[in-house]
Amino acid sequence: MTSGIYYKLRERLNEYSIGFASTESEVELKILEKVFTEEEADMYLNLTRQLQSAGEIAETIGRDPDEVEEILQRMTEKGHTFPRFPKKKNEPFYYTAAPWMHGIWEHKTRKMDKDLAVLIEEHFLAGPVTRGPIGFRNIPVNAAVDDATTIAPYDNVRSIILEKERISITDCACYDFRKALGENCEQHKEVCMMFDFYAQYYVDRGMGRWITKDEALSKLEEFEKSGLVHQFANSEKPEALCNCCPDCCQGLLALKKMSDPARVAATNYFAVNNRELCTRCLTCMDRCPMDAITMSPDDVAAVDTKRCIGCGLCVSTCTGNALSLKLKPVDQRVAPPPRGNMMIPSKEIEGSIKPVTSIKRK
Repeated sequence: MTSGIYYKLRERLNEYSIGFASTESEVELKILEKVFTEEEADMYLNLTRQLQSAGEIAETIGRDPDEVEEILQRMTEKGHTFPRFPKKKNEPFYYTAAPWMHGIWEHKTRKMDKDLAVLIEEHFLAGPVTRGPIGFRNIPVNAAVDDATTIAPYDNVRSIILEKERISITDCACYDFRKALGENCEQHKEVCMMFDFYAQYYVDRGMGRWITKDEALSKLEEFEKSGLVHQFANSEKPEALCNCCPDCCQGLLALKKMSDPARVAATNYFAVNNRELCTRCLTCMDRCPMDAITMSPDDVAAVDTKRCIGCGLCVSTCTGNALSLKLKPVDQRVAPPPRGNMMIPSKEIEGSIKPVTSIKRK
């Protein structure tokens, strides 16, 4: 019989980020029982989305700070928290509750066994609706946007990279998840870029490495040639950039199953084909992650705008320069929210630390 603490934990996780929805089978409770001990679940309920020291938390809940620190360190190792590592001597660790995504799920994939992967796949396939705006934003590859097109700053992958202070790169969580399920992928593995607070976290945890802005831009070109889709965490100032394999990415796979992915995807572009220039090479069909391009009865590439998510992968490799990206009509464009719901802004989370006060120990 499932302990009541896991029901409370499920509800708390569903309040954060894109949520952690209930299913009819309650498979999500089985997941939580494998990921959290009851003690850890109880401690998680005492965390907030602001950074707090173990001493602050202990004072609030009336427990010994050393005991709380021990539990939080164990939870951090398991990916239950986003910590801020000490920056100077005698400074404490600070902890904030990691949401299910981006957070716990991404961390667990690093050390996931097949049993847990199967449960999580069942939860994904149950199709629970996420809360708030869509978590990711599809960004066109730079080579697909012509100079005459005015591109909004939040849709310009290179301009966003250039404004970041800290950038790290880490392995794709979806890659590791599919591997745990027994599937293999030949695409690049080290493809996810984290910014600022989250970049620091991945480096501090030994899950990522620092890269320069020039290296990041060079990587983007490499990923575009390989057919990976740029997806930012959906906000004006995104905290992460995933370069996603259509065969591995949970988000792209979910979109692909829909009859009209363009209606759901956060994207402002769609591809069009100039029939006169089409060489019928079929390259675009192979590149499209949504199966949005087919050959028409008269043997010319045809774009299904209900399926096109405006990634531009077809445009960047069109041998006859027949394909191009067009902006959607104004009433169909989707601007990202100022503050995304998937990841708390770096400045906000780092600014949440309160001055250290003396904590009484029992």
